[in-house]
Amino acid sequence: MAGSVNKVILVGNLGRDPEVRAMQSGDKVVNLSIATSENWKDKATGERKEKTEWHRVVVFNQGIANICERYLKKGAKLYIEGQLETRKWTDKDGIEKYSTEVVLRPFRGELTMLDTRGEGGASASSGGGGRSFRDSGDSGFGMDQSPSRAPMVEEFEDEIPF
Repeated sequence: MAGSVNKVILVGNLGRDPEVRAMQSGDKVVNLSIATSENWKDKATGERKEKTEWHRVVVFNQGIANICERYLKKGAKLYIEGQLETRKWTDKDGIEKYSTEVVLRPFRGELTMLDTRGEGGASASSGGGGRSFRDSGDSGFGMDQSPSRAPMVEEFEDEIPF
């Protein structure tokens, strides 16, 4: 295989409200904390177990950053697509630190709100589905309407013929 792939897909819940900051250029940067959980039954004890992983997500994509700021709240269920990046930084004591994050950059990121509650002013359908946002290359963001993606549930509200 020629080349390599750096793609991360997460489906999880926001652990806190998005943290929105402005860079010197005026562009927004959004930090998200997303929890993913794994459940299983311990074979030895029969006890239900759960393990939660926390993921740092950084959004540099301006269209998606605007959506995060406007609609996302703690507890929201999300689908995130981005790249894994490790950055090096120096803390206030002069100690070098490393942080690995899922990054959504312009033209390389996607966010889908999976909640059906319509919280935070988002107009998600009551029948399920979600709102998907990714950089479309024109106005900075757009609703994902590509035919290769699964259609939203509203399109299938006809009665089942059997």
